[in-house]
Amino acid sequence: MKKIELINNSLILRPLKLTDSKAVYEAVNESINDISPWMPWCHGGYTLDDSKEWINHSIEAWSNGAEYDFAIVDKNDSKLLGGCGLNNIDNNNCVANLGYWVRSSRTGRGIASSVVELLARFAFEELKFNRIEIIPAIDNKASQRVATKAGAIKEGIMRKRIVVGDKIYDGVMFSLVPGDLRLKH
Repeated sequence: MKKIELINNSLILRPLKLTDSKAVYEAVNESINDISPWMPWCHGGYTLDDSKEWINHSIEAWSNGAEYDFAIVDKNDSKLLGGCGLNNIDNNNCVANLGYWVRSSRTGRGIASSVVELLARFAFEELKFNRIEIIPAIDNKASQRVATKAGAIKEGIMRKRIVVGDKIYDGVMFSLVPGDLRLKH
Protein backbone atom coordinates (compact mmCIF):
# COMPACT_ATOMS: atom_id res chain seq x y z
CA MET A 1 0.00 0.00 0.00
CA LYS A 2 1.28 3.44 -0.88
CA LYS A 3 1.80 5.91 1.95
CA ILE A 4 -1.37 7.92 2.43
CA GLU A 5 -1.47 11.16 4.38
CA LEU A 6 -4.20 13.74 4.03
CA ILE A 7 -2.81 17.09 5.15
CA ASN A 8 -4.02 20.65 5.62
CA ASN A 9 -2.51 23.58 7.54
CA SER A 10 -3.00 22.02 10.97
CA LEU A 11 -3.92 18.33 10.58
CA ILE A 12 -2.61 15.06 9.25
CA LEU A 13 -4.96 12.15 8.61
CA ARG A 14 -3.12 8.87 8.22
CA PRO A 15 -4.02 5.20 8.49
CA LEU A 16 -3.93 3.87 12.03
CA LYS A 17 -0.91 1.87 13.19
CA LEU A 18 -0.66 -0.56 16.08
CA THR A 19 1.81 1.85 17.69
CA ASP A 20 -1.14 4.28 18.02
CA SER A 21 -2.84 1.97 20.55
CA LYS A 22 -1.84 3.86 23.69
CA ALA A 23 -2.58 7.29 22.18
CA VAL A 24 -6.01 6.11 20.99
CA TYR A 25 -6.73 4.60 24.40
CA GLU A 26 -5.79 7.86 26.14
CA ALA A 27 -7.86 10.01 23.74
CA VAL A 28 -10.91 7.76 24.10
CA ASN A 29 -10.68 7.68 27.89
CA GLU A 30 -10.33 11.46 28.03
CA SER A 31 -13.47 11.74 25.92
CA ILE A 32 -15.77 8.97 27.18
CA ASN A 33 -18.37 11.34 28.65
CA ASP A 34 -18.64 13.28 25.39
CA ILE A 35 -18.56 10.53 22.79
CA SER A 36 -20.03 7.44 24.47
CA PRO A 37 -23.64 8.64 23.97
CA TRP A 38 -23.03 8.58 20.17
CA MET A 39 -20.38 5.91 19.53
CA PRO A 40 -21.39 2.31 20.29
CA TRP A 41 -17.76 1.20 20.65
CA CYS A 42 -17.00 3.81 23.34
CA HIS A 43 -17.89 2.71 26.87
CA GLY A 44 -16.79 3.27 30.43
CA GLY A 45 -14.72 0.09 30.53
CA TYR A 46 -12.75 0.91 27.35
CA THR A 47 -9.31 -0.71 27.64
CA LEU A 48 -5.96 -0.63 25.90
CA ASP A 49 -6.86 -4.07 24.49
CA ASP A 50 -10.03 -2.54 22.99
CA SER A 51 -7.83 0.03 21.31
CA LYS A 52 -5.47 -2.63 19.93
CA GLU A 53 -8.39 -4.75 18.73
CA TRP A 54 -9.96 -1.79 16.91
CA ILE A 55 -6.67 -0.84 15.25
CA ASN A 56 -6.04 -4.41 14.12
CA HIS A 57 -9.58 -4.50 12.69
CA SER A 58 -8.94 -1.17 10.95
CA ILE A 59 -5.69 -2.39 9.39
CA GLU A 60 -7.40 -5.56 8.10
CA ALA A 61 -10.45 -3.66 6.83
CA TRP A 62 -8.21 -1.13 5.05
CA SER A 63 -6.27 -3.92 3.32
CA ASN A 64 -9.43 -5.39 1.79
CA GLY A 65 -11.18 -2.08 1.06
CA ALA A 66 -14.00 -2.64 3.56
CA GLU A 67 -13.24 0.50 5.63
CA TYR A 68 -10.73 3.34 5.65
CA ASP A 69 -9.97 4.44 9.22
CA PHE A 70 -7.58 7.27 9.97
CA ALA A 71 -5.83 8.74 12.98
CA ILE A 72 -6.34 12.50 13.28
CA VAL A 73 -2.96 13.97 14.22
CA ASP A 74 -2.00 17.54 15.09
CA LYS A 75 0.50 18.67 12.46
CA ASN A 76 2.37 20.86 14.96
CA ASP A 77 2.72 18.69 18.07
CA SER A 78 2.00 15.19 16.60
CA LYS A 79 -0.67 14.54 19.26
CA LEU A 80 -3.44 12.13 18.35
CA LEU A 81 -6.64 14.20 18.25
CA GLY A 82 -9.17 11.48 17.42
CA GLY A 83 -10.26 9.20 14.65
CA CYS A 84 -12.27 9.25 11.47
CA GLY A 85 -13.10 6.99 8.63
CA LEU A 86 -15.20 5.79 5.78
CA ASN A 87 -17.29 2.69 6.44
CA ASN A 88 -20.54 0.99 5.41
CA ILE A 89 -19.13 1.13 1.91
CA ASP A 90 -21.51 0.37 -0.94
CA ASN A 91 -19.22 -0.25 -3.90
CA ASN A 92 -22.12 -0.86 -6.29
CA ASN A 93 -23.38 2.69 -5.80
CA CYS A 94 -20.02 4.29 -4.84
CA VAL A 95 -21.35 5.49 -1.48
CA ALA A 96 -19.81 5.44 2.01
CA ASN A 97 -20.60 6.63 5.51
CA LEU A 98 -18.20 9.17 7.01
CA GLY A 99 -17.65 9.20 10.77
CA TYR A 100 -15.43 11.19 13.12
CA TRP A 101 -14.66 11.90 16.75
CA VAL A 102 -12.29 14.42 18.33
CA ARG A 103 -10.82 14.16 21.81
CA SER A 104 -12.61 16.37 24.32
CA SER A 105 -9.68 18.69 25.03
CA ARG A 106 -9.51 19.69 21.34
CA THR A 107 -13.17 20.13 20.38
CA GLY A 108 -14.61 23.47 19.30
CA ARG A 109 -11.60 24.36 17.13
CA GLY A 110 -12.84 23.37 13.68
CA ILE A 111 -10.95 20.08 13.68
CA ALA A 112 -13.93 17.87 12.89
CA SER A 113 -15.16 19.99 9.98
CA SER A 114 -11.63 20.05 8.55
CA VAL A 115 -11.52 16.27 8.92
CA VAL A 116 -14.79 15.91 7.01
CA GLU A 117 -13.46 18.05 4.18
CA LEU A 118 -10.13 16.16 3.94
CA LEU A 119 -11.76 12.75 4.15
CA ALA A 120 -14.49 13.62 1.64
CA ARG A 121 -11.90 14.87 -0.83
CA PHE A 122 -10.03 11.55 -0.43
CA ALA A 123 -13.29 9.64 -0.96
CA PHE A 124 -14.15 11.56 -4.13
CA GLU A 125 -10.72 11.96 -5.71
CA GLU A 126 -8.91 8.77 -4.69
CA LEU A 127 -11.69 6.25 -4.11
CA LYS A 128 -14.03 7.70 -6.76
CA PHE A 129 -17.14 7.69 -4.56
CA ASN A 130 -20.20 9.58 -5.80
CA ARG A 131 -21.71 10.27 -2.40
CA ILE A 132 -20.69 10.44 1.25
CA GLU A 133 -23.25 10.17 4.03
CA ILE A 134 -22.94 11.54 7.56
CA ILE A 135 -25.69 10.32 9.89
CA PRO A 136 -25.48 11.72 13.43
CA ALA A 137 -28.14 10.92 16.01
CA ILE A 138 -30.90 13.50 16.12
CA ASP A 139 -29.76 14.62 19.59
CA ASN A 140 -26.09 14.95 18.56
CA LYS A 141 -26.26 18.65 17.73
CA ALA A 142 -22.47 19.11 17.71
CA SER A 143 -22.00 16.52 14.98
CA GLN A 144 -24.82 18.07 12.96
CA ARG A 145 -23.06 21.48 13.18
CA VAL A 146 -19.85 19.84 11.94
CA ALA A 147 -21.60 18.33 8.92
CA THR A 148 -23.24 21.65 8.05
CA LYS A 149 -20.00 23.62 8.49
CA ALA A 150 -18.22 21.18 6.16
CA GLY A 151 -20.81 21.83 3.46
CA ALA A 152 -22.92 18.70 3.81
CA ILE A 153 -26.57 18.98 2.81
CA LYS A 154 -29.25 17.95 5.30
CA GLU A 155 -31.66 15.60 3.54
CA GLY A 156 -33.98 14.51 6.31
CA ILE A 157 -34.61 12.32 9.32
CA MET A 158 -34.08 8.56 9.25
CA ARG A 159 -36.31 7.01 11.88
CA LYS A 160 -34.77 4.59 14.38
CA ARG A 161 -31.50 4.55 12.41
CA ILE A 162 -28.82 4.52 15.14
CA VAL A 163 -28.40 2.05 17.99
CA VAL A 164 -26.01 2.90 20.81
CA GLY A 165 -26.10 0.39 23.63
CA ASP A 166 -29.74 0.04 24.64
CA LYS A 167 -30.83 3.34 23.06
CA ILE A 168 -32.28 3.77 19.59
CA TYR A 169 -32.07 7.20 17.94
CA ASP A 170 -33.46 8.76 14.84
CA GLY A 171 -30.61 9.85 12.57
CA VAL A 172 -30.19 13.04 10.59
CA MET A 173 -29.11 12.26 7.03
CA PHE A 174 -26.48 14.61 5.63
CA SER A 175 -24.73 14.02 2.34
CA LEU A 176 -21.83 15.34 0.36
CA VAL A 177 -21.30 14.97 -3.36
CA PRO A 178 -18.17 16.28 -5.09
CA GLY A 179 -19.62 19.71 -5.90
CA ASP A 180 -20.51 20.36 -2.25
CA LEU A 181 -16.97 20.60 -0.89
CA ARG A 182 -15.98 23.95 0.53
CA LEU A 183 -12.34 23.00 1.02
CA LYS A 184 -9.96 25.78 0.14
CA HIS A 185 -7.04 24.88 -2.14
